[in-house]
Parts: sequence; C-alpha cells; structure tokens
Amino acid sequence: MIPFIDLVKINKRFEDEFKSVFNSFLDSGYYILGSHVKAFEKEFASYCGVSHCIGVGNGLDALRLILEGYIAFGQLKKGDEVLVASNTYIATVLAIKQAGLVPKLVESESVLYNFDLVELASLISEKTKAIIAVHLYGQLSPMSEILALAKKKNLLVIEDAAQAHGATNKIGTKAGALADAAGFSFYPSKNLGALGDAGAVTTNNEQLATAIKKLRNYGTSSKYVNEYVGINSRLDELQAALLRKKLPFLDKDNQKRIEIAKKYLKYVENKNIKLPSYSHKKDHVFHQFVIRVEDRNRFITHFENHKIGTLIHYPIAPHQQEAFSEFSNLSFPNTERIQNEVVSIPISPILSDKDVNFIISTLNSYH
Repeated sequence: MIPFIDLVKINKRFEDEFKSVFNSFLDSGYYILGSHVKAFEKEFASYCGVSHCIGVGNGLDALRLILEGYIAFGQLKKGDEVLVASNTYIATVLAIKQAGLVPKLVESESVLYNFDLVELASLISEKTKAIIAVHLYGQLSPMSEILALAKKKNLLVIEDAAQAHGATNKIGTKAGALADAAGFSFYPSKNLGALGDAGAVTTNNEQLATAIKKLRNYGTSSKYVNEYVGINSRLDELQAALLRKKLPFLDKDNQKRIEIAKKYLKYVENKNIKLPSYSHKKDHVFHQFVIRVEDRNRFITHFENHKIGTLIHYPIAPHQQEAFSEFSNLSFPNTERIQNEVVSIPISPILSDKDVNFIISTLNSYH
C-alpha cells in the first residue's frame, strides 16, 4: 500500500529532536508567544527574504489578518472588492469575507489552473482594491503580470502562499517576498508542516506587521490594553519549536519532490492522462502533483486496485459551495471542468524509488 501521504513516516525522521524539543518546552513553563515563536518568526522571515514574519494560528487567519491589518490603518475599508481566482481552496475566499471585504471571483485558465489574466484585468473596477494571488499546488502565480497590472491600477497584491513554501522565481525571490504580504499555512501535510494547525504572515511593511501582531492577540497593544477588535490567533509555542527543527530541511525535501515530479513527467506516457505544466525551474515545489482524467472515478478505482492513494484538490469550487449562495448564479466553465477532472497522486519526500516506479507503471497501465 502506498498512501497518498504518510505523515507518520515524514515526521519519524525528526522523532528524537521532537521529543527533546517537547521536554524542553514542557520544562520551560512558557507556552504562549515564547522564545520559539520569536525565533521561528526571525528564521522564517530570513528564509523568505523579508523583514517581518508574524506567527498566527493557521493559514486562513494569516490571510484574514493581512486584510484586517490593512483595514486597521485605513489602506482598505469594509466593502472593498478583492479579486481572487475561482479555482482555489475555500479558505482564500473565506478570509476575504471574514475581513468584511467582497470577493470577486476570476475565471481560471486551463494550463496552470490559475488566473485568466485577460479576465483579471477586465474585472477591475473602482471598487477593486486588492488581488490575492494563489500559488496553487505549489506553483507560483504569474506574479510579473499580476504585479504590473496592480501597479498600473494602484492595487495591493497579497500572496496565498499556503502551498508554496520555498518556491522561487527566476531571479531567486521566494514565495512570501513577491508582493505586499503573504499568508502561509503549516498544516501537517504542507511542504513545511507542523504537528497541528499553524500559520504565518510575511511582509516588508512594518506598519502592517505591527498591526497584525496586535490583531492576532485580541487587538492588544500592551497587556489588557486593546487598540483593535482583534482575534485569538497566535502561533503555538510548541508548533513553532517543531517547525524550527523542520525548516532547515525544507529545501532538500522540496528538491526531492521536484525530482519525483520530473520522473512522472518523463516516464508517464498515457494519452488518457493530462500531466501538469512545468517549466523545470524552482517556481513549482509540487505540494501536489495534479493530473487530469476524463473519467475520474474510473481512474481512482484503478489506483485503489493497485493500493495507491489519491485525493481530489478540490472537488467543489467556491462558487458552487452552499456557504456562498451569492455566487450560485455564476458560471466558470474552465474552473468547473478542472474541478471535475483533477486528481492528486502521491508526491512526498519519503517516497522510495520503488514506490515512484510502481506509481509510474500504474499510471501507464490506466486505460
């Protein structure tokens, strides 16, 4: 059996260090916003190449707090529109709504499954104040084009980097440092995963960083003094300690993912399977390896028969969710086609050559 992802095996590599960290954490008596959070914030900011990192509770809160931070000092206001790709995880849209802003969904194109840039430009109005660029499946959004458009229209650009830890553009700038701010998730299955919920914001904007530090902690500017109506979304001290142990191995793990992806792309030869587009650069860290097939149920059964796990990212588009009834009259043909055909197959740094070769043979035998 090859599971879609084996978190036990992934984290087993760090077991001795984790146990040592936990014992030290337990003995410290300092469990909230302690030294490990401060150290991880410094280390992750340095890794991404930014001035500030603020640890928060999860990836959804990271995006929400960026938007609320801009609202706090007047760069955004309630009711402003934010453009976001229609093909994304629901958290991206939830963050916009929870911040009191209005999500404007943009159709996706059929190669990278990201923004249709022509559609993106056409939907900008006087109400539009920001764009959230989603680095879907670990592949950078077309940031040069998005940033150029945003500069022309004076819009904020925010990265949803929840799946793209370590992805790098052609001049060496990492996800998290490509726009005005970025939200990260360290959900356990991410390329840099905690052992529970965790997230972070990265930015070079000191005013934004200061606001988010207050907003994540009930809006406090000092103990029992509340400057904003904030929330409780602090990076857990223990999760920060564990992430510090894993961060030095992120680039090596990403490289292993890339090597596996290259094998899939080189050796899978099956006209019934559409492989992902890849530039063979470091702009894709393959959080997921997502293929497309016309008869998805048949394909999944084929993999099940060979005892290989799969997942679907994502089976229901945001505009089709019951929670977003205001979008129910909208149609995004490309997004809907993508949602009906995509399947994610195993890709993780602990897959053996034998596993990878078996997955390739199983892909090639599908008909």
